[in-house]
Amino acid sequence: MRAVADRLAELLDHFFAGPLPVRLRAWDGTEAGPADAPVIVLRSPRALRRLLWQPGELGLAEAYITGELDIEGDLAEGLGAAWQSVRDHGRVTPTAAGWAQVTRLAVGLGVVGLPPRAPDAPRARLGGRLHSSARDRAAISHHYDLSNEFYALLLDPSMAYSCAYWTRPDDPGYGLEQAQHDKLELICRKLGLHEGSRLLDVGCGWGSLSLHAARAHKTRVTAVTLSRRQRDFVADRVAREGLGDLVDVQLRHYRNIDAGGYDAVTAIEMGEHVGDAEYPAFAALLHGALRPRGRLLVQQMSRGANAPGGGAFIEAYIAPDMHMRPVGRTVGVLEEAGLEVRSVESLREHYTRTIDAWRDTLEERWSAFDSLAGETTARVWRLYLAGSALAFAERRMGVDQILAVRPARDGGSGMEPTPADWYPAPEGAS
Repeated sequence: MRAVADRLAELLDHFFAGPLPVRLRAWDGTEAGPADAPVIVLRSPRALRRLLWQPGELGLAEAYITGELDIEGDLAEGLGAAWQSVRDHGRVTPTAAGWAQVTRLAVGLGVVGLPPRAPDAPRARLGGRLHSSARDRAAISHHYDLSNEFYALLLDPSMAYSCAYWTRPDDPGYGLEQAQHDKLELICRKLGLHEGSRLLDVGCGWGSLSLHAARAHKTRVTAVTLSRRQRDFVADRVAREGLGDLVDVQLRHYRNIDAGGYDAVTAIEMGEHVGDAEYPAFAALLHGALRPRGRLLVQQMSRGANAPGGGAFIEAYIAPDMHMRPVGRTVGVLEEAGLEVRSVESLREHYTRTIDAWRDTLEERWSAFDSLAGETTARVWRLYLAGSALAFAERRMGVDQILAVRPARDGGSGMEPTPADWYPAPEGAS
């Protein structure tokens, strides 16, 4: 009987125009495919059965997170090399005769059968109207309430879960913690925060920006989150650091923010959860929360015009109901709300480096993540981070800081600082 790997290669040849983009190692130990291609390990016919029942990205992802499929070496490099080969040579649809051969091969390999059991990792199953308050709360809970302990293992001590700002990437003594500090400080400088100024931090996460603004700039902060676990975590941090007179953390939907007159408002990688149809009202709310000449900083991920969401895997296992658009469209919506956009800064390369740092932490602390959340959830995050790093590196995704101001009636912006004033001074400068 022919080796399993050879029959798998014959099956896949019906779908690729060029050479097989991967080298296959089958469950019987045999191998086939180009020697210099990424090695895909198929441990069971169930890996392909998942694709039979759930073709495309989600079926592949579930085969990976169950361990039925693996990639040798660095996951992001393997995925990147395989996808590049597919882009170079293209895919094809089998002919009628080809489908007959595919079916024969699939039956012989044991691929045909009942659908495999669902992975242990919980899939998001949301009900109700899209972006209703209750559904938004459930979507946020699915992602951010995984556990505070999980994120504490993954993130830097500030618990910043957003793109860092790498001012000294070639310095071996400079790492994620310093890069996140420099990001927080950059935001505060762009907003012109100072003692006594008022900041509204919408979607405050675990409080990294809120606490930094209060601690370093004596700013009075209203921090808002839809996650109960995040609210409790931030409240505990505020109490432990003695910042209760400066930071007020609230559990509420952004739609229920009822105060205005803020000197500054931030939405740090929160706008992706708002929704496309809801974003104009969100922008109007941010405008209304600011005093005249007050500043807004939105740090937000973007996608191309034809790829607005996170994809089937992200929607199912990571962050459901996300919507991202080209950065220019977000700028347009903010301007339509009456804000004047003053600068847009791309941080795309910074995000690749940030995610790579999180990936390194995940691998270094793998046994701790496995013990805390289980191997399947850890593999979900390994795939999520590898795919995200690749998306930013290949410019399929971007992330930008958009600085805007609510102009006064006379058109004044109050924007005295020049861009050079926003950035940290070079190392050793006076």
